[in-house]
Amino acid sequence: MTPTAQAAQAFRLTAATGLHRGDRAYQQDQVEIITHARIKGCALAIVADGMGGKSGGRKAADQVLLTGRQIFERYVPQQDDPADLLRQLVMEAHLMIKLTAITAEEEPHSTIAAFLVNPELDAWAVHAGDSRVYHFRGAEMLRRTLDHSFVQRLVDEGRLSEEAANTHPQSNLLTGCLGTQADPPLALWRIERLVFGDTLLACSDGLWHYFTPKEIGAIVHALPPREAGEMLISKARQRARGGGDNLSVALMRVDPLK
Repeated sequence: MTPTAQAAQAFRLTAATGLHRGDRAYQQDQVEIITHARIKGCALAIVADGMGGKSGGRKAADQVLLTGRQIFERYVPQQDDPADLLRQLVMEAHLMIKLTAITAEEEPHSTIAAFLVNPELDAWAVHAGDSRVYHFRGAEMLRRTLDHSFVQRLVDEGRLSEEAANTHPQSNLLTGCLGTQADPPLALWRIERLVFGDTLLACSDGLWHYFTPKEIGAIVHALPPREAGEMLISKARQRARGGGDNLSVALMRVDPLK
């Protein structure tokens, strides 16, 4: 079916989120899928991995979600630029986290991985840090975001393989995120048209660290989003062997309305 023919056919968005503290003492990840209050088929998914002290990271991640809710509430798909919404989400959350730091002893920071789906099934994604957005068509990964991290830079320069990056001792060293002195990177990505069977997935490094894209694709293709999220978290917990980080995931799949 062509995208044009499909656009005339009714669709449904099936979505789910998952969150687990892992083996950490505190939960500093936050995740939410926000459906538009007035417009059907429009939703914003956000994953935020907070960092900075036992409560600082949670405050930062909470601020990302709060900012997302406030901005999305004012969004009108037929009038507003989705890229502007995501830019605004990143920059406003960044500024609010920096303001939080002024009144707190911690140094709160957060990653962000977010995607926006419009009623016409065009989609946009943004990220800063090492939380990721993936786009799958069936079981095949079409694209993923590239981390703002030291090891990703080494991979880009051809000095490190993707496989070696996961076990590198500095794999958690970020080159960009929200709440730092420098402005965060604004890495935007547009998907012109989602089709039936497409899945968008946003997650923190506590989840993706334990999977190849092929493994994630097989799971999101075989299972509905809720069950896929549960299986991904369960397998990540097994593979962490008692040393796992906080982990969070948001999934959204496009299916025909039957």
